[in-house]
Amino acid sequence: MPQAPKLSDEEFIELWQTHGSPTTISKITGGNFRTIQRRREILEKRYGIVLETKNPTGQVQRKIVTAYERKQLGVLNAVGLVFSDAHFWPSIRTTAFRGLLHMIKELAPSFIVCNGDALDGASISRHPPAGIGPKIPSVIEELKACKEALGEIEETAKEARHNVRLVYTWGNHDARFNARLAANAPQFAETFGFKLEDHFPTWEFCMTCWPTEDVIIKHRYKGGIHATHNNAVGAGKTIVTGHLHSLKVTPFADYNGNRFGVDTGTLADPYGPQMAYGEDNPVNHRSGFAVLTFFDGKLLWPELVHVWGDNQVEFRGKIITV
Repeated sequence: MPQAPKLSDEEFIELWQTHGSPTTISKITGGNFRTIQRRREILEKRYGIVLETKNPTGQVQRKIVTAYERKQLGVLNAVGLVFSDAHFWPSIRTTAFRGLLHMIKELAPSFIVCNGDALDGASISRHPPAGIGPKIPSVIEELKACKEALGEIEETAKEARHNVRLVYTWGNHDARFNARLAANAPQFAETFGFKLEDHFPTWEFCMTCWPTEDVIIKHRYKGGIHATHNNAVGAGKTIVTGHLHSLKVTPFADYNGNRFGVDTGTLADPYGPQMAYGEDNPVNHRSGFAVLTFFDGKLLWPELVHVWGDNQVEFRGKIITV
């Protein structure tokens, strides 16, 4: 089967502005409908433009899409990696981060979800600095650190698998970026770069990610030591969350069968400089991330990759040096 011609950004934008229809462009280029829609979204974010859809009469008929929407993946047979709470700071690469890159190469996932709080936002927190611990990086320093780290994940993912989907669910720390600007510089609301999502055009931002109709990925739901159990009970579906840094899988069964509450832990070091607010008290936190495997649209028992020691992670009964 002949491949669809590769269009430059300029050619794609011109074609969209002329026809305004993914169906028409798919017929012209022979490209996949969903791939065309995704590229349109990427180019809108990259260049700060709006590529409007036209109905058959030529009138603009564009659905308003928000970065806070629900993202449906429609997974059937696939492997996905979910990490959260990286709290990226400049010049820090944790064992969990290196483990993630390793597992991307090994498992070639169909999708990767950054399940919130890649940005720490220490300097724009509503809490005042404690006056102890390390120097807090500026917003631009943190943003650069996030771009570099997520860029490494992007490149590794693309080398491992073609058309891997990169999804970013909003975390409470991530929201600090937009919230601070909205509160202090509302006049610039539509300026490109004003929103956090503007800086990561290859990641699909959303509030919740649904690999299937029975599995939900979101940053947080319920709190407390029994959160994973209460999440599974309350959601009525398998639910994968971050926020609490606990890294665990809790099964729950009723007449509907098994479902799971999964906590994806933290990609950061639980006692790293980002956590200085904890005053070096003991924390029930663990570094790692989750592996989700789907067969015929159903989730197999969720697996965890856990930091075993310096430069070592534990997975499927093996200690792996990363």
